[in-house]
Amino acid sequence: MGRRALKVGDVCPLPHVPSVIGVIESVSLVQVLASLVLVVMAVAAGAVMGLGLTRQLLIASLRAAIQLLAVGLILGTIVSADSALILAWLWVGAMVVITAAVARRRAPDLPGASQVAAVAVAATVSICLLIVFGLGIIDYRPINLIVIAGITIGNTLPSLVLGAKQVTAAATDQRGQIEALMACGMSIAQIVRNAGAPIARTAMVPQIERTNVVGLIALPGAMTGLLLGGVDPVDAVLVQLMVMYLVLGAVSLSVITTVVMGIRGLFTPSFTLISVQPSPPGEPG
Repeated sequence: MGRRALKVGDVCPLPHVPSVIGVIESVSLVQVLASLVLVVMAVAAGAVMGLGLTRQLLIASLRAAIQLLAVGLILGTIVSADSALILAWLWVGAMVVITAAVARRRAPDLPGASQVAAVAVAATVSICLLIVFGLGIIDYRPINLIVIAGITIGNTLPSLVLGAKQVTAAATDQRGQIEALMACGMSIAQIVRNAGAPIARTAMVPQIERTNVVGLIALPGAMTGLLLGGVDPVDAVLVQLMVMYLVLGAVSLSVITTVVMGIRGLFTPSFTLISVQPSPPGEPG
């Protein structure tokens, strides 16, 4: 009783942190390099088995380090700038643009894939930010804006891409069924409902399953970070619940938006089904 609710960005006073929580004050370069032990073991095992993934593992590890270090430096610059909020919004806009580009590369056969992804992500992120900051759940600060938008977009992209790929697969594998629905006199809206429901369901299942097992198999990222930072476990759980609900809703809405817009994009203004040629194996997507 009387415990103040956690605000993201607040600093938890260390004297009030339970002794069972280990607070990480700093991490050295040596400790970071030590965490690569499992990666090195995976590279060695892959080489022995001839998996041919040595180069990909090394590039992924190096790329992650470069990208995260760059993000850390940029974040430091943004939060200390006089126009921090403007820069934060520009960052959010850049994330939406990058997401659209990634969706276009991974689902190249979907007509207007980048536009579809941009609309789906921008709409869902806008709703999330409106809820979080409009209701005062989290303080409206540049760093909080970037964090919430980043978590939402990062979790949305995989399911969005899966939905886009499922739409293009349906355009080729189920073309006959879609044309049969057209022959029955169904409107585009009716076809979207009939053909889009199983596609959206398939794309949403992974996130639903992750939500079902949260806390049972593994502790989620936001909660883990807060616990390692010394935040009270109950406060960490409440923050994680908020993030989890935002992500689940954002993923679901973005998938539905992608499927609806994607299927509608398969039709010409004269209500004819366009021809979609799937990319050969090995190409993006």
